[in-house]
Amino acid sequence: MKLIDIFNLHIGEEEPKKVLENVTANISFKGASLWILACAIFIASVGLNVNSTAVIIGAMLISPLMGPIVGAGFALATYDFELLKKSGKNLLIATAVSLSVSAIYFYISPFKEVQSELLARTAPNIYDVLIAFFGGIVGAISITRVEKGNPIPGVAIATALMPPLCTAGFGLATFNFTFFAGAFYLYTINCFFICIATFFIIKILKYHPVEWKNKAFEKQIRYGISFLILIMVIPSFYLAYNLLNQKKFSQNVERFISSEFSDQGYTVIYKKLNYNATPKRIELAFLSHKFDSLSIKRLNHDLKNYALDNTELIIRQDASDIKSEILKEINSKNTDISEKDLKISELKSELSEYQINNPELASEIRILFPDMQDIAVGKMQDFVTKDSVAVKTYLVYKSAKKIDEDKLKSWLQTKLKTQDLILMKAE
Repeated sequence: MKLIDIFNLHIGEEEPKKVLENVTANISFKGASLWILACAIFIASVGLNVNSTAVIIGAMLISPLMGPIVGAGFALATYDFELLKKSGKNLLIATAVSLSVSAIYFYISPFKEVQSELLARTAPNIYDVLIAFFGGIVGAISITRVEKGNPIPGVAIATALMPPLCTAGFGLATFNFTFFAGAFYLYTINCFFICIATFFIIKILKYHPVEWKNKAFEKQIRYGISFLILIMVIPSFYLAYNLLNQKKFSQNVERFISSEFSDQGYTVIYKKLNYNATPKRIELAFLSHKFDSLSIKRLNHDLKNYALDNTELIIRQDASDIKSEILKEINSKNTDISEKDLKISELKSELSEYQINNPELASEIRILFPDMQDIAVGKMQDFVTKDSVAVKTYLVYKSAKKIDEDKLKSWLQTKLKTQDLILMKAE
């Protein structure tokens, strides 16, 4: 056997006519196919809702979503305009039905917590492109075989068309358009690269293009489809390249944070990356350490050592600003439950040195000022100037009536032996 025969795709190939019949049969979404799709979407939505990977995989196995996408790739490769129209129309129908079913489910579902399975479908990266493309190649090869074998179910799972579509439905149902945009973008990437992979395989197998009686019309169709192929393929390279660079950026940021902060014992409690900004931005906040302007300038200069050119480091050090950002981070898509617990544990541990644990103090305050309630006393770092930090004592309280804060402050300064005292009334 020649070496070239090992990679020969024509061995075990089905007749092109039968392949076309199978592709055409799997495109349409009417009757039973539409019901199967709707049920599969419902099952996938339940799986995402309860965070069950097994249920999601089961839904992907019964989903017929691959049909029109493969049909579009086949049509592009053979200049079959009618098949392309039919594939596009049915893909739009399938997408609309899927979004509607998932949005309705999540709207009526009493459980709207953002689970990890949902979060995983909101931020596409270069690996999603690779999975969709190579999964599409396997799917295209499988439909052209006499023996279909086992790859088809695996392709349905690997390319994962349904979960991002259901996540987009969740975004619609909860009016979270960031979720919707990220998930629908991932779904579009999967469709796009499965289609391109199918196109390449059919071209490699040299399927004969459709011939038309009207040669002038045939020429127009070929030009039109060739142009469509170009506007699909050229942006795909840019998309893949951009996602690859974004992944490299994230990895370089992690190296920078680990080397410059984590290895030095500084606890990062907030992180936000903006790859699309000009310049790119890294926003960080730390549990206790404060950086002066010279240190921040040096850190920005050192970004180049980690291949982070055209990037700006912003360190959030304003207490109220940090608090709001941390609350957002706790609910953000990049933080799972175990990470939250770890950060909260670290926060409690390191804040303990600033707590004033004196029950007698609160009792004495209530005796002197009976209207005061929910009294909390603690210390916090605060800026004196731009480059220096001091520790101040804070007292936070509730009171239905107005109290003499000057008298309270004077008494506390004597009691606690500090002049850096700030009173705050909670609403």
